[in-house]
Amino acid sequence: MILPLFRQKGKNMNKETILRIIDEKSGELAEAIGGDDIEAIRQKALEVHALVHPAEVSGAPERTIADYVFDYMADGRQNVPVPRQDGDVDLKYAGTNTVPLCWHFWHTCRIEDLVSNILMANGKQIFDAEWQREIGASITDTGNALEEDEAAEFGAKLNIEALRRYMIAVGKNTRKIIESLTLDQVKAKVPEEWVMRILEEGGVTTDFRSVWLLVFWGRLTVGGMLLIPITDHHMMHLSPCVNNLPIFAE
Repeated sequence: MILPLFRQKGKNMNKETILRIIDEKSGELAEAIGGDDIEAIRQKALEVHALVHPAEVSGAPERTIADYVFDYMADGRQNVPVPRQDGDVDLKYAGTNTVPLCWHFWHTCRIEDLVSNILMANGKQIFDAEWQREIGASITDTGNALEEDEAAEFGAKLNIEALRRYMIAVGKNTRKIIESLTLDQVKAKVPEEWVMRILEEGGVTTDFRSVWLLVFWGRLTVGGMLLIPITDHHMMHLSPCVNNLPIFAE
């Protein structure tokens, strides 16, 4: 069931309420991952995943935060400078704390593509030379180590509609992976060689502000990956984005 987040009694909901609802659903996912009910894990993961992606990914009847941010960027605001994230969880490993709005979607989508396909499914990532050309990306990695001027230059060249299509393609594929997960997979960590494939395929660079991600992901179970890179990570980066959206009531 997809929650109707954006309207309540005919009025726009404020961003704090929306983010709180997503956070609550994420808590339910974390609780499910701690148990042994694989159907509950899949259901909760799919539910939170739907809330932090464009509605087209899940077929949701309501537009999502991601939809509104993409619309906002499509009006020429993709390079509006925003905080990299709220708080300082990993900023000591970041090139800059100020990034263009569109950087958040590149960053979260590349990570989802890499983690879901290479680590969770031991398969092939969706991103390739053709996607890179369409999006207009000058890099293939997650963008963690970009300095402020580099991030701004990177963002100015992105094709936002192509980035949106890429996010939808990745999101739809991730949902198929989630639906096929077994309990044994959810509880297990992945082989080191799967993790190293991400470096080999250009998903991270050798810069310490980028390559640390491999250490982090390598310590997670697949269940942990469902919670951190696949769902919660999107919410963490959506939070500074919605502060630029006037559509949400205060």
